[in-house]
This record gives sequence, C-alpha cells and structure tokens, in this order.
Amino acid sequence: MITIDEMQNMLDELAEELPPIFFEELNGGILLLPKVRTSDHAQNNDLYVLGEYRHQYSMGRYIIIYYGSFELLFPHLPPDALKAELRKTLRHEFTHHLESLAGENDLEKYDASLLGNYLSGN
Repeated sequence: MITIDEMQNMLDELAEELPPIFFEELNGGILLLPKVRTSDHAQNNDLYVLGEYRHQYSMGRYIIIYYGSFELLFPHLPPDALKAELRKTLRHEFTHHLESLAGENDLEKYDASLLGNYLSGN
C-alpha cells in the first residue's frame, strides 16, 4: 500500500484531470483523512466508506476521501490499480457535488438502492 503522502499526490493528480468548473462552490475542497470510516449502516462492521460528499450550512461543500478505508480494502493493489479505485471514488463524489448544485439526486437514489440491497442481504 502506498503512504498517505503518496495518495495525496495521486489525489492531486486526479483532481487536475477534472475541469475547473467542477470545483465551483466546492469551497472546502477535497480532504484526505487517515481514518477508516465504517458506514453507520454496517451490519457486521463490514461496510466501509471510501469517500463522502458533504454539503453543510456551516462548513460548505467538500469531499472527504478516507485513506484508512482504502488501506483496509485494497492493501495489495499495485499503485495503478489503486489509482483507478481512487479515480472512481473521486468522480463518484464529484457527481454528488454536481447533482447537488443542479438540484438533482439520482446518484443518491442509486446509492440508497445499493444500500437497500446490502441491508436485505442481496
């Protein structure tokens, strides 16, 4: 597994792939936190969060990426494969951001359906 500093560099590179307009109103930016984030819905401590998009009155709009969750779930991935997972997660969270700006929530609905499947054991 790469270090958190290496992941930060990777995350910076991935963010540079995106057009500047994606960052409008993302006043809190992209945060890389060292912690493992377990979902509040985890039934057996088996559902982890790789990233989150947050829109809060006091903190504004921002994206969190959890290094510890990546480290736990992908310890043996080579850097290129890990970068692909990180890219997928970052773009997922940016989709939440862009939908929020547009007043849409299709990805939220999709995520909720996946969570429903998990909770029902499917």
